[in-house]
Amino acid sequence: MNGDDTTKELRENVVTDLRRGTLRLARRLRAERPAGALSANKVLVLAYLNRAGQSTPGAIADAERQRPQSLTRVFTELEREGLITRSPSTEDRRASVLELTPAGRGALSADMADRDAWLAGALEELSETEVELLGIAGRLMDRVARS
Repeated sequence: MNGDDTTKELRENVVTDLRRGTLRLARRLRAERPAGALSANKVLVLAYLNRAGQSTPGAIADAERQRPQSLTRVFTELEREGLITRSPSTEDRRASVLELTPAGRGALSADMADRDAWLAGALEELSETEVELLGIAGRLMDRVARS
């Protein structure tokens, strides 16, 4: 087996391991959500606004690779619950701008707390080097997800 074959096989193994580990961790984190927690799409919108600041519904849908129509109800519910505000865009009168409210920031933090607590406990079983590697892997996974 030459160097190119070894590299290809290594990458294929990493792809398999990464996909399997990511899916299992995502499933476990979903299982750690308490009953009555925010829907996945609500968390997605709140997290986006928390990260990016105010944004249009279309920009959120594009960034999260969803159709704006599929998030319309989510935006309406979040606004009705006081977790986001909607105001007219100063650049385009047909568009609106969404912004996270303090209550929305609190709801997002509360929603993540149980999963973060479970994950922190799971990390206690790992060495410092393993924890550092997971931190690096998490940042790289975020970068891959944005590509």
